[in-house]
Amino acid sequence: MEPLILEPSLYTVKAILILDNDGDRLFAKYYDDTYPSVKEQKAFEKNIFNKTHRTDSEIALLEGLTVVYKSSIDLYFYVIGSSYENELMLMAVLNCLFDSLSQMLRKNVEKRALLENMEGLFLAVDEIVDGGVILESDPQQVVHRVLQSAKEQIKWSLLR
Repeated sequence: MEPLILEPSLYTVKAILILDNDGDRLFAKYYDDTYPSVKEQKAFEKNIFNKTHRTDSEIALLEGLTVVYKSSIDLYFYVIGSSYENELMLMAVLNCLFDSLSQMLRKNVEKRALLENMEGLFLAVDEIVDGGVILESDPQQVVHRVLQSAKEQIKWSLLR
């Protein structure tokens, strides 16, 4: 039997999720059609939350996917890739997202602060991953670009 050789791909991230301490979705961005409907996505999110919210580990294999995760106060952060994906790459994305949010929220990474700053979350995720391709893993660069985007928005709103 020949070993399975996979073609290298830049499409490493299948999804980024943030759930609250009840397992309800606060943010979800899926980059492929592994779970095409919202119903399937929510079922997957419940399953992933039930398997991970009581453990102290940082990685899980679930439904043929590699899941890296981290919790903070009342939030659970997940980055999901294929079962063949490099866990260190996925963990770099997770740490970049968490550290970027931590800086933007002044170390107050909890549900209320996140909900009040969702636009920053959207911009940060878009700076880190685009279409499943990892663009940035340095939280300082992500925060800088998010602030630049915010300044541009303010400038254009004042010029109207």
